[in-house]
Amino acid sequence: MTAPDQYASVRYLVDDVQAGIDFYTTHLGFTLNTSAAPAFADVVRGPLRLLLSGPASSGARATPAENAVAGHNRIHLTVDDLDAEIARLRTVGLPFRSDMITGPGGRQILLADPAGNLIELFQPADRPAAPTR
Repeated sequence: MTAPDQYASVRYLVDDVQAGIDFYTTHLGFTLNTSAAPAFADVVRGPLRLLLSGPASSGARATPAENAVAGHNRIHLTVDDLDAEIARLRTVGLPFRSDMITGPGGRQILLADPAGNLIELFQPADRPAAPTR
């Protein structure tokens, strides 16, 4: 286990911790760090530690009811091939919440976890190499 201070941590409130573990580890390349399901678990991908807090967790209990809803924030996962990721995730029936959007920085699409929390899958635009001097 890596020391928690080496991660950027984000807390998502979820209805079903095990469903969250399964979703993130099966579909998005996270690994399970710790599990105290059904109350809490954390999953890790690179420097991101995602805290999955079920209704009985202290994190969820401390959250005011008006703020305990999914979808207000999202994590941002960079992928190498957005088209391939979309095809792979559609094959297993995952729900996308937006069409693919293209902008100057790249392309993105929104996906929802089982609790309705948003995940942005993002492929940066190809950038020309900086001129050498």
